[in-house]
Amino acid sequence: MAGRIPQQFIDDLLNRVDIVEVIDSRVPLKKKGKEYTACCPFHSEKTPSFTVSQGKQFYHCFGCKANGSAIGFLMEYEHLSFPEAIEELARSQGVDVPYEGGQHPDPAVKKAQTDLYDLMQQTDQYYQQQLRQHPDSQTAVSYLKERGLSGEIAKDFGIGFAPDGWDNLLKALGNTPEREKALVTAGMLIKKDNGKCYDRFRDRIMFPIRDRRGRCIAFGGRILPKDQPNTDKEGAKYLNSPETPLFHKGRELYGLYEARQALRDIPRLMVVEGYMDVAALAQFDVRYAVATLGTATTADHLQRLFQLTSEIIFCFDGDRAGRDAAWRALQVCLPEMRDGRETRFMFLPDGEDPDSYIRKIGKEAFEAEVKQSQTFSEYLFKQLTDEADISGIGGRAKLVETARPMLSQMPEGIYRKLMFEQLEKLGRVDLSLPKPESGRFKPSRKQGKKTATSMTPVRKAITLLLNQPGIAQHWLQSETSNSDELAKLDLPGMDLLLEVLEILRIHPDLSTSALIERWRETPSGNHLAKLASEQPELDDSAALEIEFIAVMNALKKQSVDLRYDDLQAKLDHGTLNEAEMAEYKMLLQQIYVVKSASKPD
Repeated sequence: MAGRIPQQFIDDLLNRVDIVEVIDSRVPLKKKGKEYTACCPFHSEKTPSFTVSQGKQFYHCFGCKANGSAIGFLMEYEHLSFPEAIEELARSQGVDVPYEGGQHPDPAVKKAQTDLYDLMQQTDQYYQQQLRQHPDSQTAVSYLKERGLSGEIAKDFGIGFAPDGWDNLLKALGNTPEREKALVTAGMLIKKDNGKCYDRFRDRIMFPIRDRRGRCIAFGGRILPKDQPNTDKEGAKYLNSPETPLFHKGRELYGLYEARQALRDIPRLMVVEGYMDVAALAQFDVRYAVATLGTATTADHLQRLFQLTSEIIFCFDGDRAGRDAAWRALQVCLPEMRDGRETRFMFLPDGEDPDSYIRKIGKEAFEAEVKQSQTFSEYLFKQLTDEADISGIGGRAKLVETARPMLSQMPEGIYRKLMFEQLEKLGRVDLSLPKPESGRFKPSRKQGKKTATSMTPVRKAITLLLNQPGIAQHWLQSETSNSDELAKLDLPGMDLLLEVLEILRIHPDLSTSALIERWRETPSGNHLAKLASEQPELDDSAALEIEFIAVMNALKKQSVDLRYDDLQAKLDHGTLNEAEMAEYKMLLQQIYVVKSASKPD
């Protein structure tokens, strides 16, 4: 199994790639002064506020505040994981990614996985070919046409056909023992107790399930209408691939890849129940529908969806089962409902599904109902107040008792605060909520509140380093760069400044982006990214270095003064030992020299 990717490789990779080339190949950039600009790919805008700095190897949007390195851009834009983004950048540079504990993942394991992806791609092509060419495919084609699907939509979703028979796929692709075994591993064949294998999917319309990179990893098969009376396990209306090394149904969503291909800017995503619903909605140009794969919505599903959009709509049948499913979905949503996100709940009339309903009322009316669907807060409080008579004290107490632990699962923020305020209003009670902590960079009492135009010395030092990491070296090589003395200063952000300096001491050639990557997915990382987007008043490296040394000397003087005050207090109380007396005299001399140097001639 592969270990972690060495930090040194990540540093070297970020120094090797050019973020301008990485982004420009995906989002065309225009040169503007020393930077490059474009309309932000992560939110809708008419005036460009997305900037890319070649010097910092860093991007930043002044509109939606998106920012990061080339790795971060690929993760957001291509929706890749951290290792996948590094693999993609490494491929572009013609290098392999090493892993700790071994130069690469086990070659045999990696080859087996690659072969499995290739075999699933061949399987996908086989089923699509059968829909076009097999003599018995006319029933499937007729059914798709009756449901209103065009050839274009069928092609977009890669819809295929699994012919009737026990071994069609086995004969077509399982022509060696190794390939037969791989098809079993991929869930496409079922192995009997006697060792013989047969096709899992037979006489079904086939819907390929794709991962975020568009690779086929599984299938859903819908039984043809003439066979629907058969309701045994294998004859169920829908049959999904089992869990495999490539496919985990609690993480994947049908139609998500296709939605990303159709829509670069995704205003919302709608979760429906069936493959056919997704394809039918796409036929009406509603390209933002996805379906869970025979499982309830999971936290992994929500995290993937919220990576792409800020609004999710759950579309359920209006019957009891649909409402139970909606309530389960709401409970899964609670920990994900941070500021800026919205979840809605849309219930269809009895006997309708999204496919039939949009055909009945049309796209315009359907989307109007989507926009009028119940918000997260509306649905939650309606459900709870329906179950408790809040006209009386007992009912209001029951409401608060039920809702309070639910709302406590929500992340700290304005949304959570407003939800509690609504609960207080309905329950007619003051819950006396504790105020959320503001984080590591809260101003100390000594400093007081920082004004909008001021910048503390620590913040200024970090900002200068992020703009030009190389300016640290002169200070680090000087006799005055004593981290132990600076660490005694009880100033917000001092620990982070010293961490940055220590990393630059060991790795003097780091770029801004490589430096920030070391704090990925931490509060400090977010803070550093924000500071990196700030432009210093000076643009010259030499001038920045002079300013940085001046700031650090000021901090050093503050540290010396603090130590001097401590020793002076001990002297006044007669508790100064011999070593401290020597230190006191030395500091006294340093202060005298500094004061003398600062006097005008």
